[in-house]
Amino acid sequence: MQTSRVPAAVDALLAILRARPDLEGVAIVDGPSSVNGTPRRRIHIGWSPGAEQAVEIQQQFNAAGARTRDEMFSITCYAESRGGDKDMAFRRSDAFDLIGEVEQALRASVDNPVAPTLNGTVLWAELTTGNVQQSTSEGAVVGVTFTVACRARI
Repeated sequence: MQTSRVPAAVDALLAILRARPDLEGVAIVDGPSSVNGTPRRRIHIGWSPGAEQAVEIQQQFNAAGARTRDEMFSITCYAESRGGDKDMAFRRSDAFDLIGEVEQALRASVDNPVAPTLNGTVLWAELTTGNVQQSTSEGAVVGVTFTVACRARI
């Protein structure tokens, strides 16, 4: 019995981003890094620094009869650009370019009209909230925490 679409949606989001040609060379990470954060460009799915949860989930019956449920969930994500330089403007622009690739992966297009369904795992998914962190502790570092909000029927 299926109790949530979260595992399938997270797996699909990872697969979609790893297959994007414009993200070649970007580390697409499932959850937190298990090693030193040396990749200069990375996107984490299901993690961000200081986050208390990887995914926030809500469920409810969608109609009388209690046969199916609606599930709404937000996947916590984090995009980061870092370098040994002090060029904060470049790093900020690069971090938002990474998020732009995530957003494009979720948008329907003529070539991919079902993109917002995460390969059919959800009814729809979209990039929603975010916040920006900047640091110069090891050169310029810009990280953007964002969420991918999803709705599914189970």
